[in-house]
Amino acid sequence: MKEIVLASNNKHKIKEVNEILKGYKVVSMEEIGYKDDIVEDGETFSENALIKAKTISEYLKSINKELDVIAEDSGLCCDGLDGAPGIYSARYAGNHDDQANRDKLRKELKGKDKSAYFICCLILYHPDGTYKEFVGKTEGTIIDEEKGKLDFGYDPIFLSKDLNKTFGEATEEEKNNVSHRGRALELLLKELGD
Repeated sequence: MKEIVLASNNKHKIKEVNEILKGYKVVSMEEIGYKDDIVEDGETFSENALIKAKTISEYLKSINKELDVIAEDSGLCCDGLDGAPGIYSARYAGNHDDQANRDKLRKELKGKDKSAYFICCLILYHPDGTYKEFVGKTEGTIIDEEKGKLDFGYDPIFLSKDLNKTFGEATEEEKNNVSHRGRALELLLKELGD
């Protein structure tokens, strides 16, 4: 089975990517021995994904491994907030507290357009430094009442246009079929020839 490195240690993302990229062994940064934090100081999702991919690819070279790397940056963009929280989605309330992020978002959207979308910019980075980007998007609306599982990001308040329920209420399979990351990974799969 071909190995591909995912520039992440987020267990939720690793599980999601493994479920979609069948036929590949998806390896985390921890599994290749990368222990540092990657400074994501890009101004767009695309720039941040590229920073992560390039950093991990260079690390792999330093330990004499030649593997493809996939890296992604994703977040929630709200029309009523001119695209915020955007690249700051994970730390919108100042830290990585999902509940605080949801609370701040609902407060700031009061009386504003609540249409929103999740976007994922995914980079496939080859050992020779060439890369390709894949973008997935899924649309919905931010709702006031939290519904479903409360354990991941904005899922309990994102009412999916495709599913007509929140991502918090959806099964993993339902969510993967329409999610921004799922759609970007489907494009990646086509590129990989599966």
